[in-house]
Amino acid sequence: MNKIKICVKILGCRSNLYEGDYLAGELKERGAEIVNEFKNADCAVIVSCAVTHEADRKCRQLIRRARRELKADGVLAVCGCWSQAVSAEDALSLGIDILTGSRSKNILPEVIYEQLENNHKEFIDLRDNNNLNWQWEELGLNNRPLMHTRAFIKIQDGCDHFCSYCIIPFLRGRPVSRPIANIIEEVNRVVSQGCREIVLTGIHLGMYGRDINLNLSEVIKKLSRIKGLERLRLGSLEPFSLDENLLNALANSKIFCRHLHLPMQSGDDEILNLMRRGYRASEFKDICVKAKKYLGDDLHISSDILVGFPGESENAFNNTLKLMRDAGLGRVHVFPFSLRKGTLADKLYKDKELDNNIKSHRTARAIELGDELLNKFAERFIGRELDVLVEQIDKDKNLMSGHTENFLEAEIKDIINEDMRNKIIKAKIIAVRNGRLEGVYDGN
Repeated sequence: MNKIKICVKILGCRSNLYEGDYLAGELKERGAEIVNEFKNADCAVIVSCAVTHEADRKCRQLIRRARRELKADGVLAVCGCWSQAVSAEDALSLGIDILTGSRSKNILPEVIYEQLENNHKEFIDLRDNNNLNWQWEELGLNNRPLMHTRAFIKIQDGCDHFCSYCIIPFLRGRPVSRPIANIIEEVNRVVSQGCREIVLTGIHLGMYGRDINLNLSEVIKKLSRIKGLERLRLGSLEPFSLDENLLNALANSKIFCRHLHLPMQSGDDEILNLMRRGYRASEFKDICVKAKKYLGDDLHISSDILVGFPGESENAFNNTLKLMRDAGLGRVHVFPFSLRKGTLADKLYKDKELDNNIKSHRTARAIELGDELLNKFAERFIGRELDVLVEQIDKDKNLMSGHTENFLEAEIKDIINEDMRNKIIKAKIIAVRNGRLEGVYDGN
C-alpha cells in the first residue's frame, strides 16, 4: 500500500473510536498514508453508527460525501452498526464497495489491500449473523495514528439487555468478553508508547466477563498494577452493573479517576418500566449515593437522558428533572426520543409517540438543567489545586487545555512550551465558565 492515501472517519461511540484506531493502525502498518480528508484519497473507511435516526442521517451524508470526493476509482468501505443493518441494494446505490458489519472488521484491512492491489471493484459484503457469533473479534492496537493523550481500549462487545428503545443489541449481537491477558498486553503496549490515560469501553461494559467466568473488578485490579499507567477510566456503565465488588475495586485503585458515566434515561418509574431499564428511580438515586460513599463527594457522575419517550407525561418529565437534581449529576447528554424500526418500542408504543414540538421543548429544558448542574458541580473546585492532563496547547491564546481526574474540562493560563502536552500538571482553579474550569499553572 505504499503511497496509497486512506481516510478513516469515525462516527458514534467510544467502541467505534477504538475500532477506527485499529483499522487506521493496520492500514498504516501495510504502508498506507492515513489522511484527514476524502478529497483525492485512494480509499475511505467509515466506521458507522445507528443509535438514532440522526446518526443514520449523518452516516448517509458522510458516505455520499466520501463517494463524491474520493478519486474516481477510489474504494469506499463502510463497517459498524449502520452497515450491519443496511440492505445490499441500498449500499450499492450509495456507491459502497466493501460492506462489513459489527464483528468482521478484523478482516477489512486485508480486503481493502486486495481491492486496491488488484484494482477490483466488485461489491463485497462481509457481514455475518452476530447473534450466532460467540467469538471475541480480535483487534489490536499495534500502531495508533489517531491516538493523542488518551487511549480507548475495547474489552467487551454486544448486549442482550434489550431496552425497548434500543436497536444496538440487534446490530452488535451477543455479549462477548476479551481475554484478560490480551487486555493487559495491549494496555502495556500503549503505555509504553507514551499514553498516560486508558478508558475501558464496551457496548455493555458491565457485562464484561459473564461469558468467561470473570468480572470487571478483576480487570480493574490487574490494570491498576501496570507500571507507567497514571489514569484509568470506565466508559458508559449501566447503573445496575455498579455492585459492591466493582465499587471496592474502584475505591482501592490508586489510578482510577473519580468519574462515572451512568445512563439514567428517565426519572419516572412508569417510563423506566416501559423502557425496560431494569431499575426504579429511587434505585438509581441509591446507586449514585452509594458510589459517592465509596469514591468520595468529588465523584463526577455524568449521565444520558432520553426525553419524550412515548407516553411521557409532563409529570413524568418533571420526575426526570427532579432525579437529575437528587442524584447529584454533573454533565448530562440529552437526546430526544426517536422510534427505531425493529425495536420493541416501535412495535408497542408507536401510537403514543409525542409531538416533536413537545420533545424539542423538553429537550431544551433538560439541557438547561444539565448545564446548571455541571456548573454547580464544577464550582466546588474553585480555589483548589487539581491535576490536569494537558491535551491541547494554543500558543496564540497562551492556553493549555485538558481534563481533570473528575473529567471536567479545564483551560490553564501561562504556557511553558510544547513539551507540556501529554503531561499531568497541577493547576489552581480560579473560575468556572459554562461548566469549564479556568486555572493557572503553578510551575509544577
